[in-house]
Amino acid sequence: MATNFVFILADDLGYADLGSYGGRAPVSPNLDRLAARGLRFTQGYSNSPVCSPTRFALMTGRYQYRLRGAAEEPMSGRARGHPEIGLQPAHPTLPSILRDAGYRTALVGKWHLGYPPHFGALKSGYEEHFGPNSGGVDYFTHTDREGRYDLQENGEPARAAGYLTDLLSQRAIDYVRRRAADRAPFLLSLHYTAPHWPWETRDDAALAAGLIGKIAHLDGGSIRTYQRMIHHMDEGIGQVAAALESAGLLEDTLIVFTSDNGGERFSDNWPLVGGKMDLTEGGIRVPYVVHWPRAVAAGGVTDQLAITMDWVPTFFDAAGARAHPDYPLDGASLLPVLRDPRNRIDRALYWRMKHRDQRAMRDGRWKYLAIGANEYLFDLDADERERANLAARHPDRLAAFRARYAQWNASMPPVPEDARVSLIYTDKDMP
Repeated sequence: MATNFVFILADDLGYADLGSYGGRAPVSPNLDRLAARGLRFTQGYSNSPVCSPTRFALMTGRYQYRLRGAAEEPMSGRARGHPEIGLQPAHPTLPSILRDAGYRTALVGKWHLGYPPHFGALKSGYEEHFGPNSGGVDYFTHTDREGRYDLQENGEPARAAGYLTDLLSQRAIDYVRRRAADRAPFLLSLHYTAPHWPWETRDDAALAAGLIGKIAHLDGGSIRTYQRMIHHMDEGIGQVAAALESAGLLEDTLIVFTSDNGGERFSDNWPLVGGKMDLTEGGIRVPYVVHWPRAVAAGGVTDQLAITMDWVPTFFDAAGARAHPDYPLDGASLLPVLRDPRNRIDRALYWRMKHRDQRAMRDGRWKYLAIGANEYLFDLDADERERANLAARHPDRLAAFRARYAQWNASMPPVPEDARVSLIYTDKDMP
């Protein structure tokens, strides 16, 4: 029987927000159950510490630096109508390759890879899309940062009333039931906006009218609200898993849960330092929960280095599909690790950000980090909080890492001069 795929992406979730990753509040019983019955990565990374660049990597299986649209940190409203700032429809993608291999494909949730008329989920391999195009929307009014209505269904406004997290969960459940009826193999991308701002639970509809055009919600939110938002998402994920089980599809469905980047204002990244927009560990290390009863043993844990773009070749391998030869993948298939967590894939990972001129490289236990003119070398096995800079103690290793980073960076297109960094808040907004 063909393997089905459900890729669940949270938005701005912290590394330690889930109970299975040390969370201090019981907000994720369903995800924790999937982790206990599957495989948990402790060294999983996002391709970027901010949302839209990671999504380019997830769609293409390649370093996002290869694509002009991903240079925006993140993609903002100025991309509306721009012919270059988006995922070009000609580029092969995870859904387009699987679609051509006989899979049904759907995106339920956030797109954030460019606006019509030049870009859209249906132009890049998805047969169906329900959700917002932009980076963030209000959970009740479904309006974006500019106050525009942004809940779409297949390119047209979708006037659906309700709390967005619940709407996305229900659409995903409906999709599973339709695929159960026709027994077609499928890719379901379930990309929640939770727990991204604005800080609204199911009980906070009264807040929404006052947040139109102001959904960054700088004067609101709390840890308790944030945790409740995660719990709402977790409930939906539990219902999706239950729908798969009821349809007899759970055994042959590879479910992956992760986040697009590290946590933001109210998140728990312990013991990591930093968060969204940072190349310190708190900005890029994210939870990876994998559940696939047919192939993944319960209770597994792996410290394999992995990054968002790895899921593209992993899914292709599991489906028997091949990448387009003109667009070679940068990601590595994790299928051997899923089948046996003792397997190891030796590789180095690289990141860069225009914001603060950040550069980073991870190889084994060592991490090279540079921010502007300052350089750091960390032994993450001993110091995952990145507090003990070993650069002066290991000058030869620092020089070797610096040279390897420069060689990799030279293989990528340069950062465009007009690429924009969009900060939601600065020191004047919060310390």
